[in-house]
Formats: sequence, C-alpha cells, structure tokens
Amino acid sequence: MDTCDPSVSSLSCSSHPHFKLSSSSSSSSSSSVLSLTPPLPPSVELHAVLTDTRLTLDVYQGGASALPLIWGSIPEQLVAIQYLRLSSEDEAGLNGALKVLPHLRDLRSLTIRGHCFYDMQGEPLPGLLTNLPTSLSCLFHLVHLDLSFNQLSSLPTCLLSLPALSSLLLCQNRISVLPPDVGRLSSLSYFSLLGNELVSLPPSLGQLKALQMLDVSHNLLQQLPDEIGSLEALVKLELSHNKLRQLPESMGSLLSLRELVIYSNDLRLIPHGLNKLHLLKIDIRDNPLGRPQTPPPPPPTFVLLLLLSFCVSSAGCHVFLPGGAELLFPPGCLSTPTRLEWVEKRPERKWVRLDEHDILLSRPLELRPHGITFLKVCVPYHRTKKRDVVVQKFDGQSWSTLPTLACCTVRQFSWFMVVSQPVKDTCSLTPAGALLVSSTDPGIKLHFPPDSTVQIRTITLQVVSMSEVQVLCGDPQARVSPLLCLSQNPSTDFLQPIKVQVPLPPGVTGHTADMSCLHLLHGDPTAQTWTDITSQVSLYITHLYAFFYITHFSWYWLWYTTQRNVCGVVRKIYQKLKQFRVQFLVLQRRTDPSQVMLQCLPSKKVDSRVQSLSEHYDGPQPSDLCDLLEGEQFFAGFERGLDISTERPDCVKGRLCFVFYSSLKNLKEVYICAAQGHKGPVRGQVSFYRGEIPNDLPEEVARKRKGHDNQWLATLPLRLPVGWSDCFLHPPLNLGDPESGYLTESNLLSISLQIGQDWRVIGINLGLSYQELDRIQYKYRDNLGALVLDMLFQWARGQKNAGPGAVSRLVAAMMESGRRDLADEIEDTVSIGRRKYSESLKRVGLEGESSSLGENTAVDEPMLGADG
Repeated sequence: MDTCDPSVSSLSCSSHPHFKLSSSSSSSSSSSVLSLTPPLPPSVELHAVLTDTRLTLDVYQGGASALPLIWGSIPEQLVAIQYLRLSSEDEAGLNGALKVLPHLRDLRSLTIRGHCFYDMQGEPLPGLLTNLPTSLSCLFHLVHLDLSFNQLSSLPTCLLSLPALSSLLLCQNRISVLPPDVGRLSSLSYFSLLGNELVSLPPSLGQLKALQMLDVSHNLLQQLPDEIGSLEALVKLELSHNKLRQLPESMGSLLSLRELVIYSNDLRLIPHGLNKLHLLKIDIRDNPLGRPQTPPPPPPTFVLLLLLSFCVSSAGCHVFLPGGAELLFPPGCLSTPTRLEWVEKRPERKWVRLDEHDILLSRPLELRPHGITFLKVCVPYHRTKKRDVVVQKFDGQSWSTLPTLACCTVRQFSWFMVVSQPVKDTCSLTPAGALLVSSTDPGIKLHFPPDSTVQIRTITLQVVSMSEVQVLCGDPQARVSPLLCLSQNPSTDFLQPIKVQVPLPPGVTGHTADMSCLHLLHGDPTAQTWTDITSQVSLYITHLYAFFYITHFSWYWLWYTTQRNVCGVVRKIYQKLKQFRVQFLVLQRRTDPSQVMLQCLPSKKVDSRVQSLSEHYDGPQPSDLCDLLEGEQFFAGFERGLDISTERPDCVKGRLCFVFYSSLKNLKEVYICAAQGHKGPVRGQVSFYRGEIPNDLPEEVARKRKGHDNQWLATLPLRLPVGWSDCFLHPPLNLGDPESGYLTESNLLSISLQIGQDWRVIGINLGLSYQELDRIQYKYRDNLGALVLDMLFQWARGQKNAGPGAVSRLVAAMMESGRRDLADEIEDTVSIGRRKYSESLKRVGLEGESSSLGENTAVDEPMLGADG
C-alpha cells in the first residue's frame, strides 16, 4: 500500500467544513458514518457512496472535498477502488482530490465533470478543472476517463502515458489544439472532443489504429488531415457543426466506417471514394452541396441588398444576390475592373416558356452589359427532392436550358431564370443495349436488349409523382404509380421491345391485385389524350412490380381503379392535377384604407400569410378555392364605385394584370379612390377574372372557361370611408408637364408603394439632405408607408421652381439607387401619358403641333412583363 502523502495525511475534519467523519462505538472503521452537514442530508453512511470498488462523490455539491478526508481515515479500503466519480465545481475540494488520485493505482474509470449542479437561477455550475498533475501518469490501469464540462485548454500531457486508456471524453472544454504525439494513445477506441475550439487535427491522429468512434463535432475545424484515412477500425465519425470545406479523398479507405455525420458544414463535394462504401450511412444536411468551390485565394465577397451593381476586378469575386442566386467570378475572368449590373424583371407569359411539369422559381434575372465576355462565371443552384432546379438563358428570342452539374457556366451576360422540373435521367443507347434506372425511384428501370437500335440514341427518363388522385376521381380504391415521361433522340421506333419496370401503385401487391382493375395508360403530350393500352402490351406483375414491353416512347401511367371509362377519367384527373388550388387576398392598410394589397396564393400558404399581415392590414376572409395553371394570366377589377387612383403600365382596361406562378409572390399594392362623381362612403368590391385562354390549355379545361361568366374567379368586398380620398397629408401635386414627361399625384402614390426600404438611398440621390431624411424618419418611425410618401412628396414639391426635366431627374435617381424596375415603370407611365396627350391634340385638330412630340417620344425598352 502507498504511503500517504504528508499533505494528505495531515488533512483534518476541521479543514473541510462541509463534511464530518465519525465512527460509532459498535462499528468498525468499515462501517464509519460519513456525515454531511447542510445543505445535504445530515447523516449518510459510508457504504452509500463507497460500495465494493466504486466511490461516487458527484451526487453531493462539493463532494470532491470528501475524498482526502476519506483517504485520511480509511486509506486501506480506498486504495482498492476502481471506479471514481467527482464533480469539479468546488476549486478547493478539487485541488485536494487531485493530490489523492496518484495513490489510487487500481483505478479503471475516473470521472471529473462540471455541470453536475445548478445555482439558484437554474444555471449549471461550471467545472473548474484546468489541468491534471503529471503524477497521474502512474494510473496504468485506467481505461475510462471523462473530463467533460471543464476549462481544459489543452490535452493534459500525463494522459499520453496511460497505456490502457481506451475511452476518453473531453466534451465542452476549451481545447484549441491536440499535441502532435496524440498517436501515443494506442489503446484508444472512443475519443470525444465535442464542443471545443479545435481548428485542425494533428496527422498523428491516424496512428490510433484501435479507434472506433471519433467525435469532433461543434468545433472550428476547417480541414482534416489525410492521415485520417488510416483509422482502419473507425466505425463512427462525428464532424457536424464545423467549418469543413472539403473531406480528404483518403476517407475512402475507411472500410469499417458505418456512420458519417457531417451536417452543418461548408462542404460542396463528397469524396468519390465514400460512395464506394456501400454500408456507410451519411448525414449531409445543411451543406451547400453542388455549389462551386470558391477559388483560392478567396475573392472578395459582396452581399447585395440595395445597390444593383458591383465591380469585378481581375482578382474575381463572389456575389450573393437577394433571393439566393450567386455569381462566382474566378480570378482572371476579366482583364480590367468592370462595373456590372443586375436587375430582376417581372415575368410575362409571352417571355417565359415552361415545359410540362415545370415550375418557375425566380423572376428573370438580367445581367448587364449584354455580351460581355468572361473566362467563366458560375451561377449555382440547389436541387430539391425528386426535382431538378435548372438555370435557363434567354438570348433575345427564346429560352434554353444551360448545361449544369454543380453550377452553370456562362461566358456572356444575358437574361437568366431558375426553373424546377422533374429530374432527367439520361443514357446513351448503343446496339449493345443498356439499363437506365431512375435516380428518384430506383424501382423504375428501362431494360434495352441488344440490337434494339442500330444508331446511337440519347434516352431520357422523367418520373412525376402524383397525389390526391382518390379525391379528384371519387374512387376511394384508386391508386396510381408515378407517371413515366420517356423520350429519345432520334425518335424512331425501337427494333426490339423495351422492358419497362414500375412499382405497383401504393397499397397494391401481386397477391391482392385484381388484374381487371389494373390499367396501363398511354399519354400523348401533344394532343393531350390518354389511351388504355393494357390489352395491347404484355403486362404482368410480381409481388411489388409491374412489367410491360413497348417499342415507342411517350408517357406511361399505371392505374388501379374500379372506374369503367378509364381514359376519360385519367384525362380529367391529369388536367386537374396540373392546376393549382389558390385563394385571393384583398387587404387594406389599417392606417390608410386607400392603400390596398392584392395577392394570389396557393391555398396551403394562405393561413401563414394572413397571420403575418394581420398587424398592419385588415380585410375580408380569403376567397373560396379557385383553379389556376402555372403561368396563367388573370385580372383584378375594382367595381361598384371604386377605381385605381393612377394609370399603370400593368393596368389593362381598368383592371390590374397578374400572371400566376406558384412559387412567386403574385402581389400588387395600389392606391384606390372613389369613382368619378361618387360621393360619400363606398361599399365596393374587387373581382378577379381569368385572362386570355393559353394556347396550350387542355381542351377539357378550355371548354369550361369560355363565355363571360366562366371568366369570373372570385369577388371580395372592399370599403372606402367617406372623404378619405380628400384626406391626404399633401395638397394635389403633379410633377412635370405633358410635353417633357408628366406624373400625377396618383402616379407618385403608386411609385411610393414600391420604394420600401430603399427610401433613404433614393432620397439621397434625389438631393435631400441627411438632416431632412432623419427628420422624416423620426416623424414616421412607426409607419414606413407614410415615411416614403413624405420623402417623395417633399422632393416633388421642391421641383415646382426647378425648371423642366423633373421626371427625368426622378428616373435618374431611381437608376442611381439600383431601382431600374421603378425607372422602367416611370418611363412606361410617362409614355402612356404622352400618347394620350398626343391623341387629345389630334382630336382637337393640332396634329402639326404634336408631330414634334412624336419625334421626341422615347422607344420603350422591351421588358420581361408586368407581374406582381
């Protein structure tokens, strides 16, 4: 037995006020009673904390201070313990306990943890351990060590001399670096460094051949050493919540690895070698996978919120645009510094062309100047579940899809937009045959036998999942498999039948299926027709799959239904599935009922939208459900004594024009007024109507939408209090003149609704002083709409004596502020006014005077539409 250290032996009860050791006359030393005075139970028998070879002192606050007391009383019993637990919130007691530990040479498990107790506010008490004495290197039998929730800044050097240590937990400390010889822990199988400050790992980590579990999550790691691939016994690796940008290719050598947790990092690519580990489960959430790697050295990064231009030098840069788009300019893409511009355009049906099953995800993005040549520019995108997100480019005449992998690469600026479409799986078919498997549903396969073609063909497979079929067709037993969209280039028939495998509809198995209810439908996307070809093909099923043979590619859809006229049912259901169930909102600002917000939303988004607007807007309940197609035009008309208080480019015959896209906002804000000649309060309404029938509208749907009554969608009530139109804060104000450019007060009201958070930079470019802008901001600090209105009207009133060209100055300020969209709208509004002014001159016989005006009228730049 070790001789007790004098500093330990001399410890007395009086030096530990929280603990008192006493023995009864009828008991031996082994049955001594450990009495703990307040705040713990007044008497606790020794065997309650010391049982056989286990001593537990972390259940009492300050329990570590009892260890030297017990050692001084019964060292012969204490020296045999193998399992010891201490808390570390009491510095004096912890220091005393550390002096005893070198004598406990039979220890196999040692825990010294913080966060074992809580203060009066419920906060955990921190552990105060900052290091371990070197004398602990004599604990040769120590297998398990837990030092979590302390204040260690480095790995205690004494641990490197513990040959049997197999489990080491150092969670929630302040360790920023591991020693270069950490590989000396040759027996280590479990190593947790969760919640530290590690920036890198030493190469010697690869020498831990017995390591099975490594947790370095919640650190600051930016890279891993290549030697990590030498951990041949590693089963689980935790790397989440770090700053990793790439993983070493050597990780493909971790043949024993079964679980890799790498979520919440900055990983763009996964090493190809990891894909070969078929038993490996990877958690890759919250990583920018698919985005391009930022080229070293890292170029300047700009986040553009207000200004719509930026400068690119030969060093390159990384630009983040509002809405999620990114532009990556690598070094050397431009030889001289160049200022570039970007503008979001409003989509219009005549410009935006969507294929079947496509969904528009962004407004068209114009990058200027057109035609400027780059070495390379990447526009990254994200892929969604079971759908691709692709970038399309407009060349002035039509849209085309750019070749994309992780990003699209362009060498010239133009118009771009982002579209979601079903994933396209492709393969090159040769006379030798091929097998094409869907990446979204591996149960869908195309088997091409040898000699099915003479020439090489490109095969494309798209899978479209369908839902809500039972409700739409009224058959509770109806089930459908995914829709297969098959195409090829060239499009000639195959020389040999192609075997197609699809999963049986959900809930249908080969043992329970009634073959009379199973139908294979052939779809013609051009004619929008469906034909039941079940009897014309060799259709057979197994327990989970259906198989059939075809020689021609088109659309194929497997149905299980009791309906008799299957073709007619499928045609109607498919047309309904293409339509979105939408609702309309009509809301008035509480502080200004003449300001009205109109919006069309998919029904599943309506509740959350209404709730978010309820603080500032009021209005009727959302409309009943209506059906709209992606890209369909519709109008909003103010009726029964209400009118829009301004002429707008997107106003057609007194109605606001919208184009519905399910993933865009479809929102407009306008000022309204009482119709001319109407006095008193107005109890009017807003009605929504369909626009012109699209050319590609299915015949069944088009038939129902003919006639005036069938164009109506919904009507919602709208009220305007008496005299409100006369209660503006400013007197009637008109800007400019009809010859050079004219904007009415109503036009300015309409413009103010779209300025929003850009009001200050616009005010500066209009020439208003900082003091004036600060005064306006303080006066209307709780009302952004009134703030913007006051800024704009204050500037406009100052233009009365500033000479001609006020409208041009407004357009220039919008351009300088990065609001090209408002500049375009002002020019369009002015153009409408000029045209009407010219027509009025002609009507009164002043054609000659109007000719000079016509010569000076600017030609409007083609725009990408007018949608909210």
